[in-house]
Amino acid sequence: MPSDPIGLMDSGVGGLTVLKEVQRLLPTENTVFLGDQARLPYGPRSVAEVTTFTRQIAAYLRQQANIKMLVIACNTATAAALTTMQAELPVPVVGVITPGAQAAVKVTKNHRIGVIATAGTVKSDQYRQKILAADAKNTVISVACPDLVTLAEANDLTSAHAQSVVDASLAPFKGQNIDTLILGCTHFPLLKVAIQKAIGPDVLLVDPGAATAEVARQMLAQDQLLDPTSTPGTADYYTTGDVSQFNELASQWLDIAPVKVAHLPVKTLEMTATEV
Repeated sequence: MPSDPIGLMDSGVGGLTVLKEVQRLLPTENTVFLGDQARLPYGPRSVAEVTTFTRQIAAYLRQQANIKMLVIACNTATAAALTTMQAELPVPVVGVITPGAQAAVKVTKNHRIGVIATAGTVKSDQYRQKILAADAKNTVISVACPDLVTLAEANDLTSAHAQSVVDASLAPFKGQNIDTLILGCTHFPLLKVAIQKAIGPDVLLVDPGAATAEVARQMLAQDQLLDPTSTPGTADYYTTGDVSQFNELASQWLDIAPVKVAHLPVKTLEMTATEV
């Protein structure tokens, strides 16, 4: 039904950067967001394990919220489980990697593109593959930056310590002459200021969130699932982790105080039927 909500999931709070773009582009749509903070990080986990977590979350959102679309607002989960979820779910499923890769290809001038992501996303090699599929002239340099996820989840975004961690994480790009850098983890836009300072002012940062929101809009329009109402959409929030920590980050990043943040025990997800 067009009035049913769009579901978004992430390993933690990073997916709020995608949610923010969805809410900006589609202000009348109802949304429900689930951050799996208790099982963070996803990056070092196996493909099978991340797929299991994604399947559990999708099942819960389908059963409890009757979502009309799933946005996998997590690069690691997109790399591991997007194809599986698209095959298993009866609703459209959108990931963040292809939109991000295509956005970078459109803006690079010298065809040297950097990617920062979790170890799982880098290992999947999907950003490089998607970028080269769009334009084989590109060179892609990928660097795993797991410490940036830790900073974002701790809401340590602007301290001297955070800047030093970002500087060290991005050091492998020195001398690589990239002109475009994909923020290949949805946590990383929270550290955009520190990342820009570390990488230099001449490198364009690409946040896949905006491109993902546009793909979601196009898919909903194609399937005639856009909400036709003109009233502002509602938003529900769930976390498997600490509610106060999630609320602080969500309120700061979304510029609103989420009024329906609920704690969701991991056991509830584990018990959720996988038949979705």
